[in-house]
Amino acid sequence: MDIEKLRSETPGLTHGIHLMACGSALAPQPVLNAVMAYLDLEAKVGGYEAHAQQAEMLDGVYESVARLIGAKRHEIAIMENATAAWCQPFYALPLKPGDRIITCQAEYAANYVAYLHRQKKDGIEIDVIPNDESGAIDLAALENLICEKTALIAITWVPTNGGLVNPAAAVGAIARQHGIPYLLDACQAVGQMPVDVEALQCDFLSATGRKFLRGPRGTGFLYIREKWLQSMEPAALDHFSAPLVDSSHYAVREDARRFETWENSYALRAGLKVACDYAMAIGLEAIQQRAWRLAAELRQKLARLPGCRIMDLGAEKCAIISFTIDGLDPQLAVHSLRTEGIAIGMTRPTSSLLDAERRQLPVMLRVSPHYYNNEADLDACVAALKSLL
Repeated sequence: MDIEKLRSETPGLTHGIHLMACGSALAPQPVLNAVMAYLDLEAKVGGYEAHAQQAEMLDGVYESVARLIGAKRHEIAIMENATAAWCQPFYALPLKPGDRIITCQAEYAANYVAYLHRQKKDGIEIDVIPNDESGAIDLAALENLICEKTALIAITWVPTNGGLVNPAAAVGAIARQHGIPYLLDACQAVGQMPVDVEALQCDFLSATGRKFLRGPRGTGFLYIREKWLQSMEPAALDHFSAPLVDSSHYAVREDARRFETWENSYALRAGLKVACDYAMAIGLEAIQQRAWRLAAELRQKLARLPGCRIMDLGAEKCAIISFTIDGLDPQLAVHSLRTEGIAIGMTRPTSSLLDAERRQLPVMLRVSPHYYNNEADLDACVAALKSLL
């Protein structure tokens, strides 16, 4: 990995230090070029005409996403964000009164809202897997929760509020053994670590482009395992997902694009394709190794600050760090560092409410280095925080 080259291809680094890949990472120049070139073409020739000229390139985004996660191109749908991608299979599943969903303590709030919505609307029940001693999903407890009414296992692989990495592949093995559909929120995982849907044994996977993948905001994708494509009909259809056959009939598409609608941002799709290709060219194993090493170093540096408490769970920790510092208001700290050109963030209890209530978590600071960061970035962040104490 040529770090200096990668840093030179990240124009955002000339404006400051960015340590928020878990929120929205800095896009590399090739991604920016792809988006801007497509917008420029639309301005010159028109939207429909630009699409006609670039149809082959735009169609390639499905192959790029599929290669990124070890899927087949017809199992991929491109969405405007990860939540939209996650909701498509969840609301398409024919859950009925008494059916039970199993989820995890670190589940993302948007997903849990959807569980409550279907509980209210359809009469389903929600089971939450206890954590093991490290704070990750307790696999034995998961086995004990499964019953004849279990209709779905849905978990967040890497939560938004810290460095925990749940054992997603082991959960997939249990789901497959019992024949239970498995929906995996990989929003914080894609782009910072290898993702292989066959190894994960998930039936559905959702992700965003804007986080560790370094793609444009307003992009996401959904993976649907091939076996579900003929049996699962979307909750809503249009004439792209289900073209009219005649005035009385429609035919739902045979691929995962049955979950898309006709209109979308082609410029952002062009950027998403380049982001996938860019990550694959570097190598996800190399990206994970560097990003996680930088995060481990930053945890050690932060832990030496007076009153700092690292709040990350799990035996395995990724490139997201959550922490508190006694007497330091997170909102003030984020604002103060921003004025110094250092981007960090904070996470509120409502983003992962079950985990926050169980651990009585306050608003926490959150930092997330990526492979384009270096040790000087880490030192500058710690020094800036120290100056506030």
